[in-house]
Amino acid sequence: MLKKWRSYPLYLLIVINLISCLNANQLNRKEPAQEANREYTIQLGDILDIKLFYNPELNELVKVRPDGKISLQLIQEVKAAGLTPSELNKILVEKYSGTIRQPEITVMVKDFANQKVYVGGEVLIPGVIHISGKLTCLQAIFQAGGFKHTAKLKSVVVLRNQGSDKPQFITLDLKGDLKTADSKSDILLEPYDIVFVPKTLITEMNEFVDQYIEKLIPISKSVGFSYFYNLRPGLQ
Repeated sequence: MLKKWRSYPLYLLIVINLISCLNANQLNRKEPAQEANREYTIQLGDILDIKLFYNPELNELVKVRPDGKISLQLIQEVKAAGLTPSELNKILVEKYSGTIRQPEITVMVKDFANQKVYVGGEVLIPGVIHISGKLTCLQAIFQAGGFKHTAKLKSVVVLRNQGSDKPQFITLDLKGDLKTADSKSDILLEPYDIVFVPKTLITEMNEFVDQYIEKLIPISKSVGFSYFYNLRPGLQ
């Protein structure tokens, strides 16, 4: 029995090393830079105001259907969801060119659908944040009550649906943005993004020791666990 207990400090060291490597890999992962002022992406349920300057009889106010498409006069159905207004404008100009000479078209989002993002992890009020228009990651976190003191600001995660089985995984270092009041790392969220604020490494390890060592193993820290835990530099 004593031999079995002596092996637990070794298991703890292995877990500490694994978590340290995981956090290092997440911090080193780089994602393409995204600016908070990028153009809005059309979503399901948005109301679009489409105007043809020299053909006002073709002006229409249309809603993006659940299948992501809109129906317009003279042309077939057009996919709108997932495109920016300027991208949709180019497609409409191309399609209308078959029936209208040199069409000039403007696409505007007249009304935004009821959209939301999800904020969880180390925030005071985790849950759904309803958005209308533009919302950055930091703004969403503050709407969720702000960071807890246990939050790891250098590794905030945004999961984004990119139309496939695997979501896009974005890691953000928001600690610098808060210190300098800049928005170098902050990004504009898209509807149904999931924002997760992880815990600091020290909080994770304290929780691990509490749940899996102290509670599951009836043995005092004085036997050696506190020594092995404090042996790791940089965890305090």
